Parts: sequence; structure tokens; C-alpha cells
Amino acid sequence: MIKIGILGDIGSGKSYVAQNFGYPVFNADNEVAKLYKTDKKIFKKLNKVLPKYFVTFPIKKKTVLDAILANNNNLKKIVNVIHLEVRKKMNNFLKKHNKKKIIILDIPLLIENKINKKNDILVYVDSRKSEILKRLKKRKNFNSKLLKKFKDIQFSPEYKKKKSHFIIKNNFTKKSVKKSISNILKEIL
Repeated sequence: MIKIGILGDIGSGKSYVAQNFGYPVFNADNEVAKLYKTDKKIFKKLNKVLPKYFVTFPIKKKTVLDAILANNNNLKKIVNVIHLEVRKKMNNFLKKHNKKKIIILDIPLLIENKINKKNDILVYVDSRKSEILKRLKKRKNFNSKLLKKFKDIQFSPEYKKKKSHFIIKNNFTKKSVKKSISNILKEIL
């Protein structure tokens, strides 16, 4: 099984690119959202480390955002609780799809949390900063302070590009993304 990890800046279109490969995708953001809505154990752990914020279940996105914005250490505390569970979900996903030729890992902190293995293929999604900002500002919960906190726990785009085997220039058109993916698949298969 070939594992392809998708890297890129926040808002660069990683999930869009991941879905266009045409193989099973493990999307960590979706898994986290499900955990907040359905996992009482996660709620209890978060309630224990941040009782001032995590008071009601299911956990609302606003609660998480408020906790993160309130204190610099809160994001790390949340990531520490969530990370183990997301890793378990990813391992279940890998077992379920172990007969597939390729699987895609759409995990924002893939290399920061050392989730990727040495022989995984890393693809960096490169987008213009102006395009990214325009897209991020359209998001319902856009908050520049929050964006900075998330960027602070991630490696720089330059570092991620250096670590990547391939770079896809994402100009947010399906045609160019499909062509880049096709070229990558030709090279690795």
C-alpha cells in the first residue's frame, strides 16, 4: 500500500486535492469534528484539562475556538487529548483499506506529529497567499487570531515544501489539480 500524505498551508486546498486523487482519504479534520459531536470520553478528558470551557456535550465548535483564543496553552492541551484518538481512527482506516493500492492522508499536523512513515509520499499543495486569505475570509468562523495560533504550531510552508516529494500548484481549478495528480500517479505507480 502506498500512503500519500497531503501537506500545505491552512486554506491551501489540501482536502480538495486529497479528494481528487480518487483513492480512500483519511480526513483528520472530519474525524475531529465527529469526536466533538459523538465521543463522551473525549468530552470528559477535555472537561478535565479545561473545565472552564468544556461544560456541555456534544462539544460545539465555538466552545473549542473560545478555549483556544483564551490562552496560548489551551490549543496544545486540546491537541494532546484529540491526537491519540485521531491516530486510533487513522489506524482503523489503514486496516480497513489495507488491500488498496493507494490511500491518502489528509492530516493537518502530519509531519509535526510524526504520523508519516519514512517511505510515505508527501505532496505539498502550494497556493498563492492572496488566494488562501481570500478563501479563508469566506469561512464562517474565520478569525485571524485563531489562524495565527494554528500556524504557530505548524512547520513553515518552506520546511514542508523541502520535505515533500511533489508540489502541486493549486490555482483552484479542477483541470490543473487533476493534471498534477495524474503526473504524480504516473510517477509512483
